[in-house]
Amino acid sequence: MKVYNTLTRTKEEFRPIDSETVTVYSCGPTVYSYAHIGNMRTYVFMDILRRVLKLNGYKLRHVMNITDVGHLTSDADEGEDKMEKAAKSQSKTPWEIAEYYTGVFFSDLKRLNIETPEITPKATDHIEEMIEFVKGLCDKGYGYETSDGIYYDISRFKRYGRLSRMNLEDQIAGASERVDVNNEKRHPADFALWKKAPKEHIMQWPSPWGMGYPGWHIECSAMSRKYLGDRFDIHTGGVDHIPIHHENEIAQSEALTGHKTVNYWMHGEFLLVDNGKMSKSLGNTYTISDLAEKGYSPLAYRYFCLNGNYRNKLNFTWDAMDAAQVSLDRLYETLGKHKAEDDSLPEGLADEWKKEFTDAVSDDLNVPLGLGILWKALRYPQKSREIYEFALFTDEVLGLSMEENAGKDNKNNECGGSDVPPEVYDLIEERTNAKKNKDYKTADEIRDKLKAMGITLIDTKEGVKIVREQNVRK
Repeated sequence: MKVYNTLTRTKEEFRPIDSETVTVYSCGPTVYSYAHIGNMRTYVFMDILRRVLKLNGYKLRHVMNITDVGHLTSDADEGEDKMEKAAKSQSKTPWEIAEYYTGVFFSDLKRLNIETPEITPKATDHIEEMIEFVKGLCDKGYGYETSDGIYYDISRFKRYGRLSRMNLEDQIAGASERVDVNNEKRHPADFALWKKAPKEHIMQWPSPWGMGYPGWHIECSAMSRKYLGDRFDIHTGGVDHIPIHHENEIAQSEALTGHKTVNYWMHGEFLLVDNGKMSKSLGNTYTISDLAEKGYSPLAYRYFCLNGNYRNKLNFTWDAMDAAQVSLDRLYETLGKHKAEDDSLPEGLADEWKKEFTDAVSDDLNVPLGLGILWKALRYPQKSREIYEFALFTDEVLGLSMEENAGKDNKNNECGGSDVPPEVYDLIEERTNAKKNKDYKTADEIRDKLKAMGITLIDTKEGVKIVREQNVRK
């Protein structure tokens, strides 16, 4: 098995510390609001990694934290705590906010067939460990006190910037350009380990430095150390964590332990929307529930994610979701046909596909290639239950609930069902691709052809609504 290590910028052979059990830490959500589909893409990547590790015979000890305190509105220790801000705006306590959005997050994981890691600790349950961690850094000369908190002196850690490839001078210069720089800090880019809380701050705990609350970065260092020890195999997160959060984690953990604590850093790329950023001001921070309300299966979003490599940006559009839903429906329909046949394949063919699939997904999680191998098998001229069994093998990684849905009518799209001829699905996919390529003449021709077959396509702002007429050709 090979993985791309952000720290070295190379694809490396994966060699776990323990030959049987892999230790993984994943940065979890800050539970002050709904997770959007960009967040969920990162957790689909996390899930694929879990599944591929298990496919390769490993057991897992996987930790994903729940940040329910300490994450300020700016990643640079500025602004209000996100939990407190949400609590005030919704007239609830921070604990009520955390409980509600944590529940929604785990519900979304379930809807997307994302396995829950073995350990999911809350930051607020580990304040004591964080205080001890900060005290240790202070004892070693990395932490210092100011009027508003305890800060990490990044100049003391000579390897700072190794993950992001940004040197210390660049970090300090970038921090100096920000407004409201804390003049008590030794360097503008020093970051908070512990914040002293004003009286009106709701979430605060006693500490050697008075009442306060932890800095965001210290939470992951303290909890990963508690559950995984001073050295573990893999740390995952989104690429947005590289320059600040994960850089600071490395500085904290390696300063305290005196050695490298993570062997492989893996990061998922951004999800774009219509080739641009997601933004609340643009109204495009969609959630899994938003997709479901528009008629898409949550697993269609998972299928959409599987078509892009986790290290590449992926562009979300409603046309792309239409294509993903149609492809997923067709996959289920085709599975049903193979499941019903008892014919045997040529000897060794299914084993050959299994090897191809395993090799693909074990090469830095190349799921798009693995998905292509699945479709190659499904389109094999001969129908066979062996192909259905092979598909279930791939589903251990793909997580598309194939066994439960094989041969079922689609319940999220009026066009689905096993009575729809296969060429209908082909034409819908061709039309979607033609529109992507701005070949509107071909797209209109395909729409007219489908209409003649009893399939009406209605373009809306949300995407394409697909309506099947009663006289659809059998």
